[in-house]
Amino acid sequence: MRYVLTLLIGAVVGAALVYFLLVGPARAEKPPGEPVRAPDAGGSPPGTAVLTLDEQFFATLFDTIFRDLSAPTFKLASVGGAEPFALADATTGVRFIKAQDGGCQNQVVVAPEGGGVRTGVRLQDGQMLAPLAFSGSYNAFGNCLNFRGTAQSDIALSFNQADQTVYGQINVQGVNLENISPLIGGIVTQFVQNSINQRVNPLVIMRGQQLTLAVPVQASNGTLRAQPKDVRAEIKDGALRLHVTYDFSGARSQ
Repeated sequence: MRYVLTLLIGAVVGAALVYFLLVGPARAEKPPGEPVRAPDAGGSPPGTAVLTLDEQFFATLFDTIFRDLSAPTFKLASVGGAEPFALADATTGVRFIKAQDGGCQNQVVVAPEGGGVRTGVRLQDGQMLAPLAFSGSYNAFGNCLNFRGTAQSDIALSFNQADQTVYGQINVQGVNLENISPLIGGIVTQFVQNSINQRVNPLVIMRGQQLTLAVPVQASNGTLRAQPKDVRAEIKDGALRLHVTYDFSGARSQ
């Protein structure tokens, strides 16, 4: 049994190290646009609308995704291509399987909850925290590694005025794999961060058409238009408040 556990942990460490050496440390990809700053202490300028999103909003959002859509999934890069061999240990949450016994999907699947963590968004301490529960499989040296665990991450916001879009950047702070030594947590964290940077980041939080206004004013024979020129954000009392400052203009009907 000790030999099997040593072999399992060694394979995980080896796969993570190879990925780390080939792909490099987690890259801090710069999201489009400029980081969203806090509102000015003196108050928002004229023409500013405040959109409030609380934790219950995000909880409903995730519940709907898991209920009505497929679980969020993103691909991982594979290492090696040899034929997998069978090896299993009933005492751990990690096992190797033959490809023909279910295949190796090289993917992470986000779960509603697991390991005492519920997937969602927490708004506290001035941050958008994003705890995640997940499971998946990874092809390392021809061996298919099944895993499950949790991740602690936060979301940084940016606003790109050119395409009128608010983006989010997931930054993974730590990853815990079930029944795997925490000594390799740093390597696994960088592994997951690289995968998220390649496959997921940046997130589109709000597109231009969701922020831009076009209000017909029949009595004036025209349309009032408003395009966001600045977005600020604050997290307070368990809610995210987006302060959107608009540039207004009017266009007469032809």
